[in-house]
Amino acid sequence: MLHSWDLSTGVDGPGTRFVAFLAGCPLRCLYCHNPDTRHMRDGRRTSADEIVGEAAKYVQFIRAGKGGATISGGEPLLQPLLTGELLHRFTHELGLHTALDTSGFLGDRATDALLADTDLVLLDIKSWDRALYRHLTHQELAPTLDFARRLADLGTEVWIRFVLVPGLTDATENIEGVASFAASLGNITRVDVLPFHKLGAEKWRALGLDFTLADTPTPTADQTAAARAVFAAHGLHAV
Repeated sequence: MLHSWDLSTGVDGPGTRFVAFLAGCPLRCLYCHNPDTRHMRDGRRTSADEIVGEAAKYVQFIRAGKGGATISGGEPLLQPLLTGELLHRFTHELGLHTALDTSGFLGDRATDALLADTDLVLLDIKSWDRALYRHLTHQELAPTLDFARRLADLGTEVWIRFVLVPGLTDATENIEGVASFAASLGNITRVDVLPFHKLGAEKWRALGLDFTLADTPTPTADQTAAARAVFAAHGLHAV
């Protein structure tokens, strides 16, 4: 089930990328900017042939932009067979750099073969505090950390993504926990500190959902810089 696809630059991995957004996600993040991808029914039935065929139209453009193809969502590991086939064919048929954008919660669904066809994992670690993680996502943190350790053992390149939400994830000890863990892995080449935004608020309203962070401010430039400095202090490249 495919929600949509797009071409992006510098957002979903290095360079210009073909991004397939698969439908369905087991998390219910309070700040989700794509709540319209929560359910499998939010997508349309498709095939790997169709998606690969669409990506093939842009291969020269993607290569010129030093990019590749990214599987995102939703949560792509909710559909591991489709995700695995796409990553394999993007690699072996189109010769593209591949990235998997995931929360890691369903990391045990990723086979070794799937990860062998994955050049980069964009891994969301939403909080170090377990209770806060559960509050933010309605799920547990442990599976994400287990997946991160597995990727480290495999030597897979990982970019960590951390959303900075004032009053929720911005406590120094919370950021410090994520930074210390990331630094211990040895395969983290970049950390994206993403300032919380409310660009998806209209989608929540359209779906009849209560966007509980409507009154939460976006972080200031100084707050964002301070969070990046915590990661940098652990020897990590934070942007």
